[in-house]
Amino acid sequence: LQKSLREIFGADKYSRARKEVLTYMFSRPMQMALYFCTGVLKDETLFHHYALNVPFYTHFTSPIRRYADIVVHRLLCASLGACGAEPLPAHRSRSRGMGTLLSLFPFAGATSPIKMEKEAIQKQADHCNDRKMASKRVQELSADLFFSIFVRVRP
Repeated sequence: LQKSLREIFGADKYSRARKEVLTYMFSRPMQMALYFCTGVLKDETLFHHYALNVPFYTHFTSPIRRYADIVVHRLLCASLGACGAEPLPAHRSRSRGMGTLLSLFPFAGATSPIKMEKEAIQKQADHCNDRKMASKRVQELSADLFFSIFVRVRP
């Protein structure tokens, strides 16, 4: 695939623009990554990351950016036993999700954990997915709007 793409991109004066357009067109239909609670899914193969070809995968950035990142930080903290909670057993944190009850701390410095059922965590994941899809759609509509204005102004 990479070899074919290099041939299509070419090496002429339009190659950079062609590469940007085609890369955008090829990546747009790819399935968007979704947040989920591992304890809710029955099939562990659904945890697989296609592009990285790894069986288990998570990602997060600074927890001030997205709520989903805060949840991942809290799950990691709880699974390591670093948040005042007992570490989760390895067999539970891998195959059955983060246990039936999971310690999540409502804010930094909290001393008592909040217990959440895995279904409640999945509900939060679904909400994060909905917000992410809505944000993506608004970005696409905004880009379309500004492109149409650009074309009108510069015929």
